Amino acid sequence: MRPFESKNLFLLHLTTPQLVVFERILEPLALPRDLELASFGLPISHYYFLESGIASMVATSPEGKKAEIGLVGKEGVSPPALTMEAEAFSFDVMMQVGGAGRRVEARALAGFLFDHPAVRQLLARFLQGFFEQVAHTALSNAVHKIDVRLAKWILMCHDRMDGDEIALTHEYMATMLGVRRSSVTEALHILEGEHFIYSHRGLVIVRNRTSLEAFAADAYDVPGVSGRSWPDLGHRSLAAVQ
Repeated sequence: MRPFESKNLFLLHLTTPQLVVFERILEPLALPRDLELASFGLPISHYYFLESGIASMVATSPEGKKAEIGLVGKEGVSPPALTMEAEAFSFDVMMQVGGAGRRVEARALAGFLFDHPAVRQLLARFLQGFFEQVAHTALSNAVHKIDVRLAKWILMCHDRMDGDEIALTHEYMATMLGVRRSSVTEALHILEGEHFIYSHRGLVIVRNRTSLEAFAADAYDVPGVSGRSWPDLGHRSLAAVQ
């Protein structure tokens, strides 16, 4: 029997013996919105396995301008670091949508991965998918209009939620997309006008996912971005693990 049930895809992929050992160093906790999981210039103290909510990795320019470069939910681990030995992390990671999960101290995770090379390979596959997301996000930022980018981003958030409601303000969306708030408002009006979504007072509700995907097109339907690219489990299938 597995020691606990989890909605985190990474933890779901562990064998029961692996999970029994890993549970000894995992700490369940609430992850409220805006909680910092990692900070620029500081070493990573803990790694987080989200059961719900969304974590956002944000880059900041020397002038203080911010933009999201990747997000992680219940499909993996955050911060998505390439090495456990880095003295300082290069980005900020915070909870974009509050939730819950489990965390492990960085040194304890490094020891666990050393003793379990198969789990280390699983982590490598997750990181490959995450950095595909980062690459496609950079491409999308360069070639797609804001309304398409916003549609893609809403779909990515929707992939990681159990329902159709996403608690996001216009200001937060503007920061994540690296654009003006007025540009987000205009893009939301376009998506609402097509009846893809409904937006009201810090809440976005997905009304027609199929049409929203068609609108986002190749901005969303690429490896690392679409929920369909998550290993083994199909699109939106994690919502059934409750």
